[in-house]
Amino acid sequence: MRRRTVTAGNLEEILQATAPAPAPEQAAAPPAPAAPAPPREENGLRTEFEFELPRGYVDEAGTVHRHGAMRLATARDELRPQIDLRVKENPAYLSVVLLSQVITRIGTVTDVHAGVVERMYATDVAFLQDFYRRVNSEGHTRAAVTCPHCEGGFEVDLSGGRLGES
Repeated sequence: MRRRTVTAGNLEEILQATAPAPAPEQAAAPPAPAAPAPPREENGLRTEFEFELPRGYVDEAGTVHRHGAMRLATARDELRPQIDLRVKENPAYLSVVLLSQVITRIGTVTDVHAGVVERMYATDVAFLQDFYRRVNSEGHTRAAVTCPHCEGGFEVDLSGGRLGES
């Protein structure tokens, strides 16, 4: 197997060359509205999961965004950060790039890129990393917990409903 060195100049070229070709009807279609959509399902498989950030993303205008959605990751999503120069320089940056690819929206922000994830509070990034792991490896957002007082076990949904809601 031959290794190829990737530079910033040819990264986009490689990504464009490996991107799937758009269908003819998709190429002529106007862009979709930025309104939040319900969780997506493809052939009975849930592909998008909603969440609520513990603190919230604060945009440039000072608006706090807490509700968002994350889609299932593809193999391409997991491979793309490996050729990113920022990740090569600092491997810890991998989660920032990966999260920016799979988060479809945070509040009214639909253009989620690495800069948005960089400006999030550390608690929110940690929450999203755990949420990503649960969604992509376990296929759901529930976690088994134990009450520290009565030692009773139950499940909670990490996607972020308010206490007392069902």
